[in-house]
Amino acid sequence: MRRWKFLVAILLLGGSLSACASGDVSAIAASDGITHRFVRNIEAVETGQEAKAPSGFLAFCARNPAECGVRRDHPLQLAFSGQLWGQLETVNSVVNESVRPLDDEDHYGVAEFWTVPIDGQGDCEDYVLAKRKMLTLLGLPSEALRITVVFNPNGVRHAVLTVVTTQGDYVMDNARRDILPADQTGYHWVERQDAASPTGWIAMK
Repeated sequence: MRRWKFLVAILLLGGSLSACASGDVSAIAASDGITHRFVRNIEAVETGQEAKAPSGFLAFCARNPAECGVRRDHPLQLAFSGQLWGQLETVNSVVNESVRPLDDEDHYGVAEFWTVPIDGQGDCEDYVLAKRKMLTLLGLPSEALRITVVFNPNGVRHAVLTVVTTQGDYVMDNARRDILPADQTGYHWVERQDAASPTGWIAMK
């Protein structure tokens, strides 16, 4: 049933698809009639140093090269609007409700396997890849949708999707119902994608 719901959601959004944390905090939104609080963009906490991409991501790209290309003519951030916020909320909700958490070891018999969870099961990286895929199907540039590696307050390594906008960075997270500004997650930032970096990833404080 979960797999069926997930595939239907993908089709409705207009395309096809070729050790994680928990919590719940209220979201805040922006513009076009939505109450907004300006937040610090987490670009400010980046070290500027190149980082090596996670091995799971590299393996995913080797299997799915079309998912990992960088377009230099694409914007690195999105213009914030009520329409954008609605797209983010819809995708976040659909994926969080349609995918059942399952560790890679139990799912695939290996410690690390990043993939879009078309079978309706996956770990935090798989939630991220699903959200990223659905948002790109809606026409958003992947360069502004950045896979981010963090540690949660309990010291558990976790992955989230950071959406870079003109009014701050927002985090889409399978561990939370709401989308939060990046500086309200309580996470310790480790590294994230950055199209401006030669490696495609940058270290963060």
